[in-house]
Amino acid sequence: MTFMFAIFAFAMSLDKVQYGALFRNSQRQIGILSCALVMALLWQVQAGILPSLNIHILAVTAVTLVLGWRLSLLSSLLASLLCYFFASSEINFSSFWLLNGILPVYISYALFVVCYHYLPRHFFIYIFVCAFISGGLVAALKIILSAVYFWSIGLYDWQVLKDNYMFYSVIMWFPEAMLNGMAITLLITYRPHWVRTFYDKEYLDR
Repeated sequence: MTFMFAIFAFAMSLDKVQYGALFRNSQRQIGILSCALVMALLWQVQAGILPSLNIHILAVTAVTLVLGWRLSLLSSLLASLLCYFFASSEINFSSFWLLNGILPVYISYALFVVCYHYLPRHFFIYIFVCAFISGGLVAALKIILSAVYFWSIGLYDWQVLKDNYMFYSVIMWFPEAMLNGMAITLLITYRPHWVRTFYDKEYLDR
């Protein structure tokens, strides 16, 4: 069931025009692979509380802002495959990809869309809300959603999850927010053309 949901969520991102442009653009391919490698490395620097209850930096919000939601899902797939084949084959691939890649990408992009349409389009709004605050929220929601998932499949009791896992949603909020905020700040300062969701005329020419 989890695998089918993950495949469906990924299939929603498939776009003939965008993937056609991807195959013709080697720089974009390098960007996707680089983001996948960074995420895979960060996902391996983790603290294990109990089996499957791992805490780590996601960096998905920054990747989503850089690549857009469609290519971020592809990059998260590659990162999950790297973790599965080269780090720990004990992980359940479908749930790992869903919880660490697919859901965070969709949430990150949804938060960006809300900010884009309902908040002033300003340089500092983009950094502090779209990257910093959204990054922290995504990290917290990922832990909460993971807890709900593990409880729903009967892997752990709710009390165990509450006492040993869910409180990390508060602890991980700030470091995740800092990493995403700093990464996006550096990119839009020195390489703004790399950030797909950053529009110079809208965020700077105001």
